[in-house]
Amino acid sequence: MGTEQSVPNPRAGLAGILDRFVGPGATPAELVLQFVFPLGAAVVAVAYAAYTVETWSSAQYVLCAVLAFDIVGGIITNATSSGKRWYHRDGQGFPQHFGFITLHLGHLALVSWVFLGFDFVWLAAAGAYLLIAGFGIIMSPLYLQRPVALLMYAGSVLLALYGLASPIGMEWFLPLFYLKLFVAHLPKEEPYRPSDSPSVNSR
Repeated sequence: MGTEQSVPNPRAGLAGILDRFVGPGATPAELVLQFVFPLGAAVVAVAYAAYTVETWSSAQYVLCAVLAFDIVGGIITNATSSGKRWYHRDGQGFPQHFGFITLHLGHLALVSWVFLGFDFVWLAAAGAYLLIAGFGIIMSPLYLQRPVALLMYAGSVLLALYGLASPIGMEWFLPLFYLKLFVAHLPKEEPYRPSDSPSVNSR
């Protein structure tokens, strides 16, 4: 086992699109984790909602499946060594990471609109916590990023459990949403690689 800081260039064509999503040089095991488990999460989320709610529209079921796939896939992708190496490469600083966080306000707006009848107070509270906590993690010194991220995530769990109403059938959304962003994406960590990968600095 070792680390590899240098980032391979994305491949050409369709493979390059995949590389820009999961990180160039992703191992087969990383790819399996990133696609098999999110598919399973989408199926389980829809099945759970169908059992729990029974009155959703087709659009709600589709959005539920898409969000489950996106969020579980994002947790895994952003936590892989290939993903860490790619999303924290040179040139990826505050604008890129805070922009990524800000982009996810759209997820909150969709959930508020489709599942909560556009509850503006819910959206404002969940969005404000997202931006404030994300800003705090990004601005933390590198050696404190992980504990600050975990602290902010713990706060988000309490917020989801006791501060904000959860859409019935989507109780998993906020805890996994914040996990993807605060714990999986934002902290910069060592990109460990299998020992048989080329150019690995062994430890």
